[in-house]
Amino acid sequence: MDRVGFIGLGNMGRPMASNIRHKQFPLAAFDLNPQAVAALVELGAEAAPDVAALARGADVVVTMLPGPKEVSATVLGPVLANIRPGSAVLDMSTVDPETTDALAAACAAKGVGFVDAPVGRLAAHAERGESLFMVGGHEADVARVRPLLEAMGTTVHHCGGPGAGTRAKLVNNHLAILLCQLNAEALSLATAFGLGLDRILPVLHGTTATNGQLAVNWPNKVLKGDTAPGFAIDLAHKDLSLILGAANAARVPLPMAAAGREAFSLARARGMGGKDFSAMLDAQCAAAGVEPPRLG
Repeated sequence: MDRVGFIGLGNMGRPMASNIRHKQFPLAAFDLNPQAVAALVELGAEAAPDVAALARGADVVVTMLPGPKEVSATVLGPVLANIRPGSAVLDMSTVDPETTDALAAACAAKGVGFVDAPVGRLAAHAERGESLFMVGGHEADVARVRPLLEAMGTTVHHCGGPGAGTRAKLVNNHLAILLCQLNAEALSLATAFGLGLDRILPVLHGTTATNGQLAVNWPNKVLKGDTAPGFAIDLAHKDLSLILGAANAARVPLPMAAAGREAFSLARARGMGGKDFSAMLDAQCAAAGVEPPRLG
């Protein structure tokens, strides 16, 4: 088995690293949060003292970090300065295409394999080892990291060469995030109309208006009053900014995405950035002057 170095143990990274360890891969972990590292040590992982030491001892370095700035600083800095040629980097973060392309080029220049495999589905799926991965990379590199992906998830889509996974993730998140705002508007309007969730949800679920957010995620999150972040409004706003930047570079107009990002900006201005992105319902209801609906 490849020796794995895992960097980034947040809401998604910690359960993914745990699932790698459950499959008995030799694992070293690093995160700025010592409690997150300690949870992996309890499973038999090694606590790396820093990124440089982790990279020196790993055959595959996995990164699951908040955004382009953190990924670039980590991979283009201490990882590539210390990783051995013939090793591989597997980045599962959500970043912009320019960042992924720069990582792929820098890895290739050092003789290091590179795969971008951003994650679909939710933190709850990651806990159960049921994540979906959108993968970009050369065939041999993807084959090398596939056992790790299969340890963390149930579905692996090889979307093309290096950078294809990142681009697929932006397309996916364009829909997933903006559906939160559309759902928020629909349910705030239903509430203002005096329509209870027990009446309107079966209607929406029975027509083409239904979607994975309203049918699957929301009944387990905001509609139960749970707005603890599985995927935070701040991160959704970041992703929408990445999506708009990539679309602008490709000269693709996305007026709904631009409007949706500003709705998320309003929620952040209300201090809601750390809440789950299903809490867009609460932000919308506050703007509409109605009480947020909840399931009984």
